[in-house]
Amino acid sequence: MQLQGGMEACRRPRTTVAQSSTTALNADLSKELGAQAPLGFFDPLGLVADGDKDNFDRLRWVELKHGRIAMLGVVGYLVTYAGVRFPGAEDIPSGFAALDNLPGMVWAQMIATWSMMEAANQDQYAGPWGTNQNALGESPAEFKGDFRNGFIDFGWDKYSDDQKMRKRAIELNQGRAAQMGILGLLVHEKLGNVDQLLPPHF
Repeated sequence: MQLQGGMEACRRPRTTVAQSSTTALNADLSKELGAQAPLGFFDPLGLVADGDKDNFDRLRWVELKHGRIAMLGVVGYLVTYAGVRFPGAEDIPSGFAALDNLPGMVWAQMIATWSMMEAANQDQYAGPWGTNQNALGESPAEFKGDFRNGFIDFGWDKYSDDQKMRKRAIELNQGRAAQMGILGLLVHEKLGNVDQLLPPHF
């Protein structure tokens, strides 16, 4: 009887874990941020077909981050195409041609800048890239990608929950558009007709 009772006790937690895992894998992702008109929840490759919420949140953060980088990329491309240069870099062309004309020191400065931006744009209340919790305490971040770290606000805390979701959706959509935009600019540059999209030194 004791053996049977012990076996039953061992079985109960496993059942609870299994039920919890099943719930996590059956999350309704159609109501998540980014699932909006006209496509709604759009997952043609089935990346989150199993309903894994943790995997969905990771992919959503990857999309948000790539969108932010693409927005910077579009602005940088347009600014350099317009002829704006730092002092001493007036002879460096824009677009892909710049890669073959950048001095080694400029490459070093760029890599250092990227590294600092990557280190700064993190949840400082968590370990590097969210690997663990550090000694700073509970993170004030409201979502993955919220890097205010209790330092800057710009009125965010005054928004209602609906306004916050709207602002986040706007950023996500602008990031999606920027990803398509920078890809289009680079493709047309390689095709040799980017000047048909952008007037010379606009």
